[in-house]
Amino acid sequence: MKLDWLRHYLPYAHGIASHDTFGRVFSLLDASQFEHCFMRWIGGLCPLMEGQHVAIDGKCLRGSHDGARSPIHLVSAWSSTVGLTLGQVRTADKSNEITAIPELLQAMDIRGSTITIDAMGCQHDIAEQIVRRGADYVLNVKGNQPNLAEAIQTWFDAADAGTLERPFWQHSQTDKNHGRIETRRCVATNDVAWLQQQEQHWPGLQSLVMVKSSREVIGRHGTSSVERRYYISSLPAKPAALGEIVRAHWGIENSMHWVLDVAFGEDESRIRAGNAAHNFSILPSPSCAESP
Repeated sequence: MKLDWLRHYLPYAHGIASHDTFGRVFSLLDASQFEHCFMRWIGGLCPLMEGQHVAIDGKCLRGSHDGARSPIHLVSAWSSTVGLTLGQVRTADKSNEITAIPELLQAMDIRGSTITIDAMGCQHDIAEQIVRRGADYVLNVKGNQPNLAEAIQTWFDAADAGTLERPFWQHSQTDKNHGRIETRRCVATNDVAWLQQQEQHWPGLQSLVMVKSSREVIGRHGTSSVERRYYISSLPAKPAALGEIVRAHWGIENSMHWVLDVAFGEDESRIRAGNAAHNFSILPSPSCAESP
C-alpha cells in the first residue's frame, strides 16, 4: 500500500520485501536505538510538555515468551493531554520498573508537566528526579511504602472522623454511565510537615491526597463498592485539579493498553524472534489516539 513512499528510501526493484525479510529486519534492529529514534520523532510532534499530564505504567507482552525466556515487560509514558505514547523502556520483569522509570524519565523533556505513577514508582529517588527536572508528581501510595501508607491513612481516617483539627479541602463528582453510578470524592491537605518527624522526607512534597470512589451498579441485582486510594504530590492541595489528574492516569490503561490488546492484538501476537517483539511493540503506539 505504501510502496511509492518506501521507494524514497530503497529501490524495491522487484516489489515489496517478503514476510520473512520483514521478520528478519525487526528481529535484528537494535531495540534501544529504535526506541531512541522513536522518542526523538515523538519529541518533534509534541515538543512542549508544559501543562501536560504524563502517565507512566508497565505492560507485559504476554505472547512474547519463548521457551525459558519470560515475556517482555515494557514501561511506557502516555500523554493523556494529546493522546500519544511519548516513549517506552524495556525491563526484565515487573520488579525492575523501579530502575526502568528513571531511565524513561531521563529520555524525555518533562519540564512543566505532571507525572503520575502507580505505587511501584513511589520511590524517593524517582520523586527527586521529577522535581529536579522541573516537573510535578502525583504518586500512588500502597504497601510497598508501609510506614508512609499507614501514616497517610491514619491522617485521613482522623479527618473523616472529625477528630483532627488540620486544614483539608474536598471536591466530589458523580457520573452515571454504563449502568452504574460512580461518585468520586477527592480530599487534599497541605498538612505535610509532620511527615518529616516520622523520617518521611519526600522532595517537593506539598500535598497529601485521598480519593474515595463509590460505585453502585444499577439494576435488580445491583452491587456497590467503595475504594480508597492515597497519593502524595508536589502540587498544591487543590482537590478538584488533583482529582482530575488522578482520574486521567487511567487513560494509559483505557486509551493505550486496552487499544493495543483489543485493536492491535498485542497480547495474542507470537512475534518473538530476536528483538522483533520489542521493536514491533513500538510501532502502533502513536496510533492509539486514533483508535475508537
